[in-house]
Amino acid sequence: MAQDRYLIYLFVILFGFVPLVAFAHWRASRQLSSFAQKDLLAILNAQSSRARMIFKSALLMLAFALIVIALCRPRWNPHPKTLHRSGRDVVILLDVSRSMLADDLVPNRLERAKMAINDLVDQLNGDRIALVTFAGSANVKCPLTQDYAFLRLVLDDINTKSVSVGGTNLGDAIRKATNEVFDNKVKEFKDLIIISDGGELSESLPVEAAKDAAQKGIRIIAIGLGDKDKGSKIPIKDKYGNKSFLKYNGKDVITKLDDSMLRKVALSTVDGKYIPVETGAFDLGQIYNGLIASAEKRQLRDTTTMQYDEGFQIFLAAAFVLLVIEMLTSQRKSNVDV
Repeated sequence: MAQDRYLIYLFVILFGFVPLVAFAHWRASRQLSSFAQKDLLAILNAQSSRARMIFKSALLMLAFALIVIALCRPRWNPHPKTLHRSGRDVVILLDVSRSMLADDLVPNRLERAKMAINDLVDQLNGDRIALVTFAGSANVKCPLTQDYAFLRLVLDDINTKSVSVGGTNLGDAIRKATNEVFDNKVKEFKDLIIISDGGELSESLPVEAAKDAAQKGIRIIAIGLGDKDKGSKIPIKDKYGNKSFLKYNGKDVITKLDDSMLRKVALSTVDGKYIPVETGAFDLGQIYNGLIASAEKRQLRDTTTMQYDEGFQIFLAAAFVLLVIEMLTSQRKSNVDV
């Protein structure tokens, strides 16, 4: 809509340009009249053709009008086209526990994960995607959708307060995605991407949930974030913006990547993968292309859209021809004009 409004402004400028050009010719004539007498002006303008000057101005205005029309993208010859679509269902489980605030990834684990999810969305082409956040509990923030812009809006608002219960309960998150997000009528073409630093108190519960997911045709790709050796402190800010670190019994809490649990969860599913990002480079778009985009897809419902033949090229070509003619046209009279 904004683009259409700008094009209307261009047309207004064009129509306003016509009296402006006429006024410019009139003013030039008046200035010449005040500069010299009529007989002298006839001699000075003997080789100048007013008709040619007006013709050149008309060419410029017409070329400008054609360019504006081309910007409007005129189209014709509508014809229906059936689009055959295919894709997979991708659900992202994003850990939003406070340990994800650790800054051993820049700017921190959570924000780096959100940036990576945006990179993944850039690569999607027909796949449905959903987002589930989890800590001590799990919340479905975005159901399966092809509205990627909506998912980005939801993602922008994700923080460590996106769930009401602290801690890490990956098992419940996997079950929520399995039972409430994925389409259980189809037993294939389903991928669950877990982005977490681990930290589950019990390894058996998430593994059991992963095995149940595998029975429903879900493949799990687990991505581990964080330093698993030295770990990292968890920075927090008070309401005044002052920074400190999370403490327990007076000591700083150190969070480390628990990759053993994430690995077991991923390998509990057919063709599951564990990717130890740790504190290194994190390109979720590349991971998607390597593991998901190349996998078998299911056929989705065909859609029919109206296709049009683009005609803007004709108007641009005509404008170019008029500009060339204007450049080659002299303001001086020819022998025929004398």
